[in-house]
Amino acid sequence: MKRILLTVGLLSLIWAASAIERSKTIVYINGAKYYVHAVQAGETLYAIAKSYGVDEKRLVERNPAAAEGLKAGAVLKIPVVADDEAPRQERSAKAERKLARTFATHTVVAGETLYAVARRYEISVQTIIEENPDIDPTHLSVGERILIRRKQIGKSSEEERATEWSDYRETLNSVADNDEHYYIVQKGDTFYALSRRFGITEQQLSELNNGLTPAALKAGAMLRLPEKPAADEPANVPEERIEAVQGPVEIDFRAHCNCEPLRISLLLPLTTDGRPHEHYLEFYQGFLIGLDSVRREGHAVDLTLFDTQRNRERLAAIVADERFRRSQLIVGPVYEEELGEVLRFAEQAQVPVVSPLAQLSETRSDALFQMAPDPKHKYDKAADLLDADKRITLIYTDRTDKEFEQEVLELLGDRPYAKHTYRYEHPSARAKSNTGDLTPLLENKDDNLFVVLAADETDVDRILAGLSSADTNLRSRSQGEPRYTVLGNARWNRFRNIDRSIFFKNRVVFFSTYHAKRDAQVTVDFDRAYLTAFGTLPSLYAYRGYDAAAIFGRAMYNDIEYDLEDRRYTPLQTLYRFKQEAKGGTHANTSWMRVNYRNDFTITTE
Repeated sequence: MKRILLTVGLLSLIWAASAIERSKTIVYINGAKYYVHAVQAGETLYAIAKSYGVDEKRLVERNPAAAEGLKAGAVLKIPVVADDEAPRQERSAKAERKLARTFATHTVVAGETLYAVARRYEISVQTIIEENPDIDPTHLSVGERILIRRKQIGKSSEEERATEWSDYRETLNSVADNDEHYYIVQKGDTFYALSRRFGITEQQLSELNNGLTPAALKAGAMLRLPEKPAADEPANVPEERIEAVQGPVEIDFRAHCNCEPLRISLLLPLTTDGRPHEHYLEFYQGFLIGLDSVRREGHAVDLTLFDTQRNRERLAAIVADERFRRSQLIVGPVYEEELGEVLRFAEQAQVPVVSPLAQLSETRSDALFQMAPDPKHKYDKAADLLDADKRITLIYTDRTDKEFEQEVLELLGDRPYAKHTYRYEHPSARAKSNTGDLTPLLENKDDNLFVVLAADETDVDRILAGLSSADTNLRSRSQGEPRYTVLGNARWNRFRNIDRSIFFKNRVVFFSTYHAKRDAQVTVDFDRAYLTAFGTLPSLYAYRGYDAAAIFGRAMYNDIEYDLEDRRYTPLQTLYRFKQEAKGGTHANTSWMRVNYRNDFTITTE
């Protein structure tokens, strides 16, 4: 009888272990992986340990409170055993191709957080965690590769991601040791402030978080910290220390609540000396259509338009106006010299200011967003043009664009290049000199890059025509297809008498602040809306007005809390990416448009 009872008891224990459902929630704590298991009524320590394949003693070591008995609702951290961490098998080439069709691959850069990766691809935090079981969500390593499911890109809202990231923190805290907890870094947090708040030194804060440095501290990062915050900052902090901590004025933007209209002030020089300024009227009209797109998404917007008249006294009156002082977003003024007084108000009121057109050279502020791309990033996308196998030739004329030449020389650095001076000659005179004949430049079998430094429209037209003619001539003589690309100057787009088809024939590449193809569907839709509203086709000023409203009207409801960093915005066709190069500095657009004219008469952009 006893043997029967013992057998029944053992069978009951085995059944209980098999009946326990293993948790699918896994967290990293101090570099080790754990299941997070919520104890259910009737579950025993033995059954749980058996189910997860761990020793009871090890389970108790990780969960000391379990030694006194289990209670329903208690949360245990259970080590993931070696069998569960079997290394991934090498995949066949076919499997790799299938994986590539399903997933994009993101490579982690210095200072990047999992939350920032999720925001960049607008994908669920939970999806990334589930499909990358080998990554520690609280600490990404530089060079680590993360799989991003292609079909999920763009499917997650900012609110959903923030909730998931907060939920992961709560899960970590549910199994953290009693003397520590996890904290999500907020905008404006500093190393010094966090260490004082939690009663530790900056060195201890770094050691608790894998050697994190103050410069690498990012909003959205998840830190391991002591459980109890220290008392408020003591009053006797040395005065020089306070200055060091404060540094430049830092702004802590907050997302706007959709419970009330967003109040926007738009500052434009619509008139100058009493005369209307057509371009800024077009900008305003494009801005109105951009706001309509924001309203269609369910956001209420209250716009106040101010005519600055490019007059300082008028601007001072605007800043004192009660309607302006109620602003929650300021767009303009468009000239850098007018920004100072507006920024002083904005920094105090914690209101973002958008400079929509100017490339700012002196003004710096954490409240300021510059939409014109930063000149220092102009040639970020030029690496392939300077490939080591390229033969580079600078084509000069008697009238050289000195600014463009300086840019190119800085870009080339120590890279070797040749020079060719072009002087126009009538075809009948070319028997005496060949300075106007560009055929010799194409007779080599190399991959050529020609940089045309001419400042004069006629010279540019003649050089491009000469290259195209030489190309045709060599082909007709069966000497092969010359390989070359022309690096052009975006200012050529202002020339009125150049046949644009010659850009295609010469495979011209431009780096431009803005690009909009009339035949792209998104531009067609905007043109149609603009034509219906105002009876004329839009200009580039109208396109830029639309972009300003479409980007910042939406960002005020979410991305403004993160200074719009790590996000790509393409309202029409031009890409914007904002980055703050220095603490307390301006958030400048770093993306220049690379426009490629291809010899099949198509245009591609990067």
